Amino acid sequence: MSPYGTTGPDSLIPRWCADFLHMATKFIIGTKGRMTQVFSENGEAHAATVIDAAPMTVTQVKTIEKDGYAAMQLGAGERKAKNIAKPQLGHFKDLGNFRVTRETREGEIKEKGSKIDVSVFAPGDVVAVSAISKGKGFQGVVKRHGFHGGPRSHGQKNKERAPGSIGGAGRAGGRVSKGMRMGGRMGGVRVTVRNLRVLQVDATSNTIVISGAVPGKPGTLVEVRG
Repeated sequence: MSPYGTTGPDSLIPRWCADFLHMATKFIIGTKGRMTQVFSENGEAHAATVIDAAPMTVTQVKTIEKDGYAAMQLGAGERKAKNIAKPQLGHFKDLGNFRVTRETREGEIKEKGSKIDVSVFAPGDVVAVSAISKGKGFQGVVKRHGFHGGPRSHGQKNKERAPGSIGGAGRAGGRVSKGMRMGGRMGGVRVTVRNLRVLQVDATSNTIVISGAVPGKPGTLVEVRG
């Protein structure tokens, strides 16, 4: 038997790599919904987040011969055609008007136009969820870094939440040391939460229930990888 895959976009990948790609990561794009509570069979209550994930469509298949690597481009969500650039409309021709596209090199490479839905996941799967966290604007050190603030006695007036000393000339030659924790913009960054568990999967309503909280506010675009 040849050590290489024989057909498809992974024909030039060593067989152990091809096998890994086919058995590895599950992937889906959805939007964060409400939080809820799920009870296990033994009566334990779990905080959980509902993810709405309509089926994704394979909009492009990249191959070793043409692109130098094997991958799928996936389209998810929906928006009006008038809000999509004409080159993208041509790229999505006859497939749909997608809100977002993502590319993945993992999982089974499917044909263009194929659908991928929440049924790729099963209860008990351990997943990682990535999303843009809630933006909180400019915040002080107490909220941003968990500082305790100054003492609430001995004449302390308006400095309870002040950061305190940030060092002098001896530490950085009169400059602020690199990495000094100070007030600043908080949130609005990509966050990945790992080791969450799939509690329920409903292919009929296109929802997946995941234990714990995930980044972002309701409606935020999320990526679920398993």
